[in-house]
Amino acid sequence: MPTYFRQIPNLEYINRTSDAQNISEYDKVKNLFKRGKLRSDIFSDLSFFTKYKIIGDDRPDTIAYKVYEDSTLDWLILLCNNIINVQTEWPMPQQSFFNFLIDKYKNEENLNGIHHYETIEVRNTSGVIIISSGLHVQSDFSTTFYDDVLKTTVTKTNITVPVTNYEYEVKIDENKRNIFILKSKFLNVALNDMNDFMPYKKGSTQYVNETLKRGDDIRLTS
Repeated sequence: MPTYFRQIPNLEYINRTSDAQNISEYDKVKNLFKRGKLRSDIFSDLSFFTKYKIIGDDRPDTIAYKVYEDSTLDWLILLCNNIINVQTEWPMPQQSFFNFLIDKYKNEENLNGIHHYETIEVRNTSGVIIISSGLHVQSDFSTTFYDDVLKTTVTKTNITVPVTNYEYEVKIDENKRNIFILKSKFLNVALNDMNDFMPYKKGSTQYVNETLKRGDDIRLTS
């Protein structure tokens, strides 16, 4: 199966470098601005997808092989999750994550410093949630509410917990591990849509053929 990069059509634009032979000399490049996408009716319907947990140092290509037995469908894993920059939107390998933490926080003492405070869950006597857990608040945050069972006003203090810089960064990275995978039975639908979307259409601005268009400015890429 052709890789995603091979499916991207080309763009010719005027060579404005100092070594250009004449003003009408064109360079041919991949039109990276023409990014594949899933149809909106598919992307917005969770029934087309299944939840997936990224394990360890799994990459988009290794997951594509596990799910579809085709590592070249790594682009589909990214499209399903609207991931553009895999460097920042994909969980880091363990060693890279450690290097990131050291570079950002400099030492272990700073890693264990408090990043923010979060609430613990508070319920009234009837079990109704008054304050949800995980809310970012000040360390001395408290809440006062009327308890229908006790028939009195109740004030709750000491309802916050500190979150360290390390815990904060781990949570962000761990959240990236929860992704969605297009179910295999819908794979051909996505591939057919991609084959239809990627080629240029006759009548489009600066059309040359299905795989090439020309422009005086590289920004003319629609």
